[in-house]
Amino acid sequence: MSGEMNDKPIQNLRGKWAKGIVPRHFTWVLKDQMAICERLGGYGESHRSVRRQEEIIWVLNSEFDLVVSLIPGPSNLHNYEELKLPYLHWPLSSTDDFEVRLPDMYAELRNRLDRGDQLLFHREEINDLMCGFVGGYVAWAGMVPESPKAVNATEQLLSRPLGPLARTMVQAVTG
Repeated sequence: MSGEMNDKPIQNLRGKWAKGIVPRHFTWVLKDQMAICERLGGYGESHRSVRRQEEIIWVLNSEFDLVVSLIPGPSNLHNYEELKLPYLHWPLSSTDDFEVRLPDMYAELRNRLDRGDQLLFHREEINDLMCGFVGGYVAWAGMVPESPKAVNATEQLLSRPLGPLARTMVQAVTG
């Protein structure tokens, strides 16, 4: 499912609302190209619709070309459509066949980066699956092609240890 759109509303806001707020756990993976964050507005009991709107405003004002949701379900997608935030839905779960699925995702990711797109990826939270997605891309793209070094580089980048699932994802694309 895709919600790629060109018109960006919410450009005539003033004051505090004009800037929005940075999404929680926002981290650049590749400066000014690829970033990750927690689901816009949070998740579970901490999800707030006002916060979601403020974070979407920040994303729109930060010139991201596309938000990519890795959440298995369609959470937030209708909100992105309402606010004309371009998005893709790439559901990813721990039961996926990473050796098959990740290279296809990474090829599309690289194509978009090569076009100059600025991308923001999110899951409900920055968990082992998200970290594995990042580490797998770092390895697959050849930035750090050896699995143990890719894991180490990703841990340093994200300031968190990679668990078994994330390590399995990195290994899936490094062989």
